Amino acid sequence: MSIESTPRLDPALAAGNLQQLAGYEARHFRWTVQGKVATVVLDRPERKNPLTFESYAELRDLFGRLRQATDVKAVVVTGSGGNFCSGGDVHEIIGPLVRLQAPELLLFTRMTGDLVKAMRACPQPIVAAVDGVCAGAGAIVAMASDLRLGTARSKTAFLFNRVGLAGCDMGACAILPRIVGQGRASELLYTGRSLGGEEGERWGFFNRLCGPDELLAEAQKLAAELADGPTFANGITKTMLHHEWAMTLEQAIEAEAQAQALCMLTEDFTRAYEAFVARRKPVFEGN
Repeated sequence: MSIESTPRLDPALAAGNLQQLAGYEARHFRWTVQGKVATVVLDRPERKNPLTFESYAELRDLFGRLRQATDVKAVVVTGSGGNFCSGGDVHEIIGPLVRLQAPELLLFTRMTGDLVKAMRACPQPIVAAVDGVCAGAGAIVAMASDLRLGTARSKTAFLFNRVGLAGCDMGACAILPRIVGQGRASELLYTGRSLGGEEGERWGFFNRLCGPDELLAEAQKLAAELADGPTFANGITKTMLHHEWAMTLEQAIEAEAQAQALCMLTEDFTRAYEAFVARRKPVFEGN
């Protein structure tokens, strides 16, 4: 959906709630948009792409803005130089944190948690393309994505225990067990050990493995397929996958009934029916 394609929408409402992000100029990572797919590249390869206070905040704000984006329908997150992300920068984050008091530390931990909340709240499916080191906050970013492609040489580690911290960081105790199971999540969070690529695929952390040279292209291909689908309905699916964690079965079934009825009002639903009758592939437009 774009502002131009919704003439019934009041311009003032559109201006406050719809925006295009293809021209966004990132300061602390690389951001490109090709077609309907945006790619975030964490780009500090000499340090294995660690996060800083600034990149945390910019990622949080950008994923928050994606809720209003009309031109981006799926997102790929990856790292440069053969690694995904080594976590929070030891010198630029960890060092300063040991000198702070509780109010300032809570400011930081809430900011990092807000990144995960923004990733889960944006309607676009997020595909993480994970190669090499994927540790600490980097493992969290991969975890918070909707789909994960890895390589055999991927090394994913929730390292918080190794630095004297609890594994309950940025939603790990809520999200990770739902991906790999309670027992396996407990092992990773208590020990901080690395999860290899092949093991990660067996455990369900990775949807599939790719060769390192094909990883980004495969992730972008998958994202493009999602972006060409019924994106309004995909956004509803993502919302329900997230919110139904806290629902009873009865509540979930009722919430899905209401959500599906809403999707049946979309033009994409009609397009799919008409394409089926005409024996052709539907062309979805996200409305």
